Amino acid sequence: MYKVDFKKPIHIHFIGIGGISMSGLAEILIKEGFTVSGSDVKPSALTTRLSSKGATIVFSQTAENITDTIDLIVYTAAVHDDNEEYAAAKKSGIPLLSRAELLGQLMNNYQVPIAVAGTHGKTTTTSMLSHILLAGDLDPTISVGGILNSIGGNIRVGGGEYFVTEACEYTNSFLHFFPKISVILNIDEDHLDFFKDLDDIYDSFLAFAKLLPADGNLVINNSIPRVSLFKEALGNRLITYGLTEDCRYFAEAITYDSYGCPSFDLYIDGQKIDRLTLAVTGEHNVENALASIAVSELLGIPLEEVKKGLLSFSGTNRRFEKKGEKDGVVIIDDYAHHPTEIRATLGAAKAYPHREIWCIFQPHTYTRTKALFHEFARALALADHVILTDIYAARETDNLGVSAEGLAAEIKVHGSDAYYLPSFAEIEKFCLENCKKGDLLITMGAGDVVSIGESILES
Repeated sequence: MYKVDFKKPIHIHFIGIGGISMSGLAEILIKEGFTVSGSDVKPSALTTRLSSKGATIVFSQTAENITDTIDLIVYTAAVHDDNEEYAAAKKSGIPLLSRAELLGQLMNNYQVPIAVAGTHGKTTTTSMLSHILLAGDLDPTISVGGILNSIGGNIRVGGGEYFVTEACEYTNSFLHFFPKISVILNIDEDHLDFFKDLDDIYDSFLAFAKLLPADGNLVINNSIPRVSLFKEALGNRLITYGLTEDCRYFAEAITYDSYGCPSFDLYIDGQKIDRLTLAVTGEHNVENALASIAVSELLGIPLEEVKKGLLSFSGTNRRFEKKGEKDGVVIIDDYAHHPTEIRATLGAAKAYPHREIWCIFQPHTYTRTKALFHEFARALALADHVILTDIYAARETDNLGVSAEGLAAEIKVHGSDAYYLPSFAEIEKFCLENCKKGDLLITMGAGDVVSIGESILES
């Protein structure tokens, strides 16, 4: 594998530079003096930001983009052999690295690389932990899979020895990483277009845990069903957290304010330490905070700085993000696209002021919808009313016989009001006619469903 010498800047070309992680890596390299070029299918806020910092970006993915001035090509997992630019890159003789391979090499440049893994909650927990590191004046480099307002984007280049990043399991990307501290938030069935089954997913996470060096630590949610596998593999290098007394870090006496933000008693090794308050909603964020606290103690950050960092974190874009109000209807947007995430988001919504909860859900990929069809229906039925868009195909072409219309019918079986409307315009019109003052309207999904709420606010 090609090794990047980060002290000797070269010309690196990114195929798919507009992705949230790819753009972050490109920005780090620009700040380190590298020449950066790239391609994507269309402009975005991220590509505009990179262009303003000196990147050369084209919005076509053709063979002509691969020139002999390029020293290294980095590609995203979203491109395949049928991509003309990627095919030309493979034939060019220029060294290639995947996004994950480059990120793994970058981690090796830091004394304390921290990788946050899990099927859900990676962006929120990485962001929460980042706020703590900043409050503790550790000057971290941060790579997060969302827009974090406190750092003005998805990337921060620090001058210290700490690097914190998300670690995604899809295509086993995180197996290219070199963490000193790893976090595993949860393990669920997902990405079944790549993994064979849940056993295969556990094998992947276990391999990730075993990447730790002899002096590394794994912080893990003790409620993960097969957590014993990790305890056997890591021994005393494993640190547990959760909502039960058998965890090293646990929370009790959880209460919520009028906007669903929790306070809780923090216990470490069975002893009550303090009472903490969060500025984000939901019980799941208590668990995310416990994971962040456990990492913070490994880094020696004083508890007062930890509390300050947690309280300063009010969320990232598309994570229970309040977009605004329209005629007394509060509009929230959330990235949830898995049944576990949907349950967490709608659970948080129930603690938020509301008359009734309306959820506009955009299913993400046919594979996920088919594999978790009944789980989706049960989770979405927690809302009073559900409106379904067409399934967002992403990288897939085969609909596998599933449809949003079929999912709407299944939701009704579980006792919730459910509708399928084929166009965003119809959904917008329906909501404007049916949502009433005091209602909570949530746009939900990993695709472009956010635009519905934004359009309603502009109407």
